[in-house]
Amino acid sequence: MKSLFFWMLTAGLLLAAPAKAWKGTSPNGKLTMEVSNGHLKLNYAAKQVMDIVIDQRATTPRQVTARRISEEYQMLTGKRLHCTNEGNEYRVGGMVIRLYNDGLALRTETSSPIDNKTTRQQDSAYVPIDDKTTSQQDIAYVIPEGTKRWMQQWSDGCEGFYPLSTTYKVEPVRSFSGTFKSAEGWCNRWGYPALLQPDDNTYVLITEANIEQGQSASCMYNEGESFRVVADKRDEQGKPWPGHTPWRVVIVGTLAEVVQSTLVTDVCEPSRIADTSWIEPGVVSWVYWAYNHGSNDYNIICKYVDLAVALGLPYVLIDAEWDEMKDGKTVVDAVNYAKAHGIKPMIWYNSSVGWVNGAPGPKFRLNKPEDREKEFAWCEKIGVAGVKIDFFSGDTQQNMDYCIDLLESAARHHLLVNFHGATIPRGWQRTWPNLMSTEGVYGAEWYNNVGTFTKQAASHNATLPFTRNIIGPMDYTPCAFSDSQHPHITSHAHELALTVLFESGLQHLADRPESFLAQPQQVKSFLGHLPSVWDETRLVSGYPADHAVIARRSGAVWYVAGINGTDQPKTIQLPINFISGKRITSFADSGNADEPWTITQPSALPASVKMQPRGGFVFVIR
Repeated sequence: MKSLFFWMLTAGLLLAAPAKAWKGTSPNGKLTMEVSNGHLKLNYAAKQVMDIVIDQRATTPRQVTARRISEEYQMLTGKRLHCTNEGNEYRVGGMVIRLYNDGLALRTETSSPIDNKTTRQQDSAYVPIDDKTTSQQDIAYVIPEGTKRWMQQWSDGCEGFYPLSTTYKVEPVRSFSGTFKSAEGWCNRWGYPALLQPDDNTYVLITEANIEQGQSASCMYNEGESFRVVADKRDEQGKPWPGHTPWRVVIVGTLAEVVQSTLVTDVCEPSRIADTSWIEPGVVSWVYWAYNHGSNDYNIICKYVDLAVALGLPYVLIDAEWDEMKDGKTVVDAVNYAKAHGIKPMIWYNSSVGWVNGAPGPKFRLNKPEDREKEFAWCEKIGVAGVKIDFFSGDTQQNMDYCIDLLESAARHHLLVNFHGATIPRGWQRTWPNLMSTEGVYGAEWYNNVGTFTKQAASHNATLPFTRNIIGPMDYTPCAFSDSQHPHITSHAHELALTVLFESGLQHLADRPESFLAQPQQVKSFLGHLPSVWDETRLVSGYPADHAVIARRSGAVWYVAGINGTDQPKTIQLPINFISGKRITSFADSGNADEPWTITQPSALPASVKMQPRGGFVFVIR
């Protein structure tokens, strides 16, 4: 019946095509659009939630063609392993528009890259945006003043906060990439994702997906309420243009529907790796948080291998400067030590396209195809399981092509990949499932760098499940019970909860060995059995910066984790009657600095839970 209705609707569209307006709908009918006069009005539950400026040719069409998209696919990482991609696709006026039950995706098909007349800004100079709807432009999102929004100012590494605002008149902050501001002095360059709240019960998340060879990633420049999608710099000598833009993605629904959405991977190309049996996500023992230069010290690396053995973790990461190993040792010695103890080693590389001068090495080993193949073949030969590649330089086509080349070459040599100092994920984890994680987040390593993270970490942590982590794996490097260079004021249970709240195919644990090994046996056992991929994910409760409670299932085991993002005690309801199980372990804060844990085995799940200021909790239900 649904299929019959859809094709009746399609026939109606074709007959009505010469009119000035046309309409489309999602498979369940809850999401609809009205297209006319250069605008796509997106409606959720019969209420407009987004106005998108699009190509005029797509709004006064001669013909609209429609088809149903329906497929199922499996992921190896992510918030859900079995995914369904079902939507209604409309082709009109050089655009492809898909309406899903949880959002919209659209792209423009052109024979050459779109010129928005706002190419990448190299400094803070103001470049006016042409609001005229021409035949060669990308789209613009209209975000009215007064709309609640959580948006990050653009930077190369996407490392910033998502503060709540109701206006575009936001003071620019300086990042590694400089300061971007309009003639009036407001920030005018914004990264993805952007979370909006058009009304009390509806949320919209803006991002993009499926970057291909020959494409740049994009960001948003705004002038007033108009936020124009602008592709970054393109190398004319690079890979050929594929004939269309990446997908511009708008996820729509309740906060739970937005958090649980897989739309970013739904619109991406299927896996290009035929045999994925060697790809194994997992938890990683990680040296950098406690020892900035620890990976040039064989004895320190051995401590982290021993930690992985003690906790039962599968991986250890040998971070930067392993090419300068002390005391006559080499990285091969460290790799062999890990392998001899049943731990799979990963090693770090400088991408050598971003921070190079003054940066750690090894450098310039991956840039040329022949060098990259030689290096990855060597990694495979000595038994390295994966690579962490750091210090990229933003969203340019050169960077995008380079990342794809790295993923392809790494797959040939059975290497997992973690991109650091890099842009946000845009669905590559489906096409190249050896991509385990991406940084693109203001994470716990910043305790090493500046003091500003200390006071803002709790609210920032309670914002990330509703912003950055929705779109893909996030290598935040969570869970530190002791202090790095700058202190943390989040509780022990808050830190433990982050390992479940934050999804990442490789979950790097930040703390030093002595701290982990001093925890109660139940905590050590928790970390040793912690999954890094999930069969199912559900948002239980939350609001950005206030609190977040997420339930994730791995096989027959549920993990329910929550954090308080505020400086006040907080009691929240736990509507988790969808979970059943009799063996429950509860991790909570005691409020006693000398004995920080309260670990119990309750006979039933509580209807509510009280969290300490900046505190948290975890339930494991078997």
